[in-house]
Amino acid sequence: MGLDLVGEVTLPAHRKPGGFDHAAVHGKAARLFVAHTANDAVDVIDCASNTVCGSIGGLGAVAGALVCEEQDLVFTSNRGENTVGIFPVGRPEALVKVKVGVRPNGLAYDPGRRLLIAANVGEASPPGSFSLSVVDVGAAAMVADVPVPGRTRWAVFEARAGCFYINIADPPRIVVVESANAGKVARTFEIRAGGPHGLDLDATTLRLFCACDDKTLVVVDCRSGQEIGRGPLGGPPDVVFFNPERRHLYVASGEPGTIEVFETDGMRLIQTVRTESGAHTLGFDQSRNVVYAFLPGTHRALVFEDRG
Repeated sequence: MGLDLVGEVTLPAHRKPGGFDHAAVHGKAARLFVAHTANDAVDVIDCASNTVCGSIGGLGAVAGALVCEEQDLVFTSNRGENTVGIFPVGRPEALVKVKVGVRPNGLAYDPGRRLLIAANVGEASPPGSFSLSVVDVGAAAMVADVPVPGRTRWAVFEARAGCFYINIADPPRIVVVESANAGKVARTFEIRAGGPHGLDLDATTLRLFCACDDKTLVVVDCRSGQEIGRGPLGGPPDVVFFNPERRHLYVASGEPGTIEVFETDGMRLIQTVRTESGAHTLGFDQSRNVVYAFLPGTHRALVFEDRG
């Protein structure tokens, strides 16, 4: 039960200090896109052969990648240049960049309205740089920049209610933006844990899984904002992914370097997998039930299959 190591991928060496950040998979194209922040690039992995098939450069301090399979699009948050990148899968030469707020990080997308949210981590000084940039993807333009009360973390979109959910580290909360009225925060859920960080959604049960810096996993009803569960984590977490087929949640912690696997129906920890110190980010191929753990110290990806 849980993750079995089935391979590894050697990734390009770092050209400067830093490592990897958020990743996303396009299942039909069998391509994984991972932010290689140290190289200002997105590395591309062929998920069928688990080999590197290219890198897309010129993405300053890229912090994350997001994929929309429905529209065959890839988005990147380029923290070092205050832009988001947009390009079709398989056509990186068609990359378009859109100016957004200060240091974009988390991304979420509504394919129906073609709205992209970039959660900007901002700067401590000057004040007021914490915001959510709303990008009209069809027009390739920012149409709103919504102030939020603190540094953003990760973001998800829930299609049934048409809402974006975005973690705020301090004060600890999740802010909700309605896609139909994306120019303002609609409501706020307070989180009784320190430093909401990784975030994912079970679209069937409408539960948000919020992994917090104080080593707490909080489960929130995304309709009411009420906490409906919590549990301890083995380290300060970053990336989380929910597997709807296996009903598993994967939580990556860079220190000590682990993936914790939770069975989400009962919210039980069923497995802890060692990775490498600093390995805080994952990729998840839902079509193959495969998890990738990105190791900054040895510029590799470990490949795990979840066999149930």
